[in-house]
Parts: sequence; C-alpha cells; structure tokens
Amino acid sequence: MARTMWDSSVGKKTVMAVSGLIMLLYLVAHMIGNLKIYFGADEFNRYGHWLRTVGEPFMHYTWTLWLIRVVLVVAVVAHAVSAYQLSRRDIRARPSKYVHKKRRASYATRTMRWGGIILGLFIVWHVLDLTTGTVHSGGFQEGHPYQNVVDTFSTWYGNVIYIVAMLAVGLHVRHGFWSAAQTLGVGSRTRDRALKTLANALALLLTAGFLAVPVGVMTGVVS
Repeated sequence: MARTMWDSSVGKKTVMAVSGLIMLLYLVAHMIGNLKIYFGADEFNRYGHWLRTVGEPFMHYTWTLWLIRVVLVVAVVAHAVSAYQLSRRDIRARPSKYVHKKRRASYATRTMRWGGIILGLFIVWHVLDLTTGTVHSGGFQEGHPYQNVVDTFSTWYGNVIYIVAMLAVGLHVRHGFWSAAQTLGVGSRTRDRALKTLANALALLLTAGFLAVPVGVMTGVVS
C-alpha cells in the first residue's frame, strides 16, 4: 500500500507537503533561536549548550539533537527525491516545450527548482561551516557558537552565501506553504486568499528573521 502511494503523483505530492511542513516548523524554531544572538554571547552560547542537553536525564547528552537531525535529513531527502521524480514525470508527460509560455505563474513558482538546488547546496555548506567547522573561517571553536557565527558573517562570502540562501528560503516558503495546503486538502476558494496571505507573512517573517543575524554582525550590533 505504501509503495502504491509512493508510485502515484498524489503520493509524492503528499510526501513533499508533509516533509515541507516539517522543515517549515524547524525553520521557525531555528529562526527564533538564532535571534538570541542579540542578547549577547553568554545567552547564545547557553542556548547552544541547551540544545545538546534537551531531554536529560531521560535522553542522553545530544540524543535529542541527533534525533532532530535524523528527522530533518529524512525530510530533506524525501522532499528532494519526490520533487525530482515529479519533475521528471512532468517532463516525460510533455516532451516538447509549450509554444506559448504561461505568464500566470509567479516568480517563486518558476524558481522553485533552482531554489531547491540552492538550498540543498547551502545546507551542506552551513553544516560544514557551523556544525563541523570544516570550512569555517577564523578558527572554529567548539561550544562557542556566538563567536563562530560572528566569524562567518565577518567575511563577505559568508554573507553573500547566507543572504542568497535566505532569499531562496523566502521564495520557497511563499509558494511551498500554499501548495502544501492544496495538496493536503486544506485549501479552498474561500480560504485561498487567507492561505496566500499567511504564506506571504511566513516567508517575509522567516527571511527578515534569518537576515537579521548577518545584518547585526555587519552593522556591529553583534560583535
């Protein structure tokens, strides 16, 4: 039954919708946590330590954090695979391009695929920069996330990569949230305007919230 659902377009769209909503919830929580950087190094570093001790003593040190990471990895892979397969299926269904291009699609809709690729590459860079420290500039300091974040956004390329990725997040959320609502049967003619308004608000909130961190470092408010 699960295989039959996965093989269908509706099943793949459902997987995309559910995995997308899981990632959206994580993004909201992650953005709120990031803004703690404005309360100073001690507060932000304590927050970073708390993430590793959530659930103790029932959960061992970092177990909850690793559980969250595993769920996110599964969500990202499921989202990417279903998106790719739906895209290939769509191409096979219409092997020749349309004579007249449709202009009704929004910019976010037309760039969903490229936005997904940008975000996938960003996730890899972000993990290597601030989780493992492999590509981190200025000397990665384990247990000192405040200084690591300041180091990253003290470089021009760190800011460019992050800002481009966060703009892609905003566009992806703007279209993806509304699309997920339609897939899961929440959307309707009467709710359409409200859902689009909520999608725009979420996209704006997330983009502004995430960009507040590099802007804070660049302006010297966070240093």
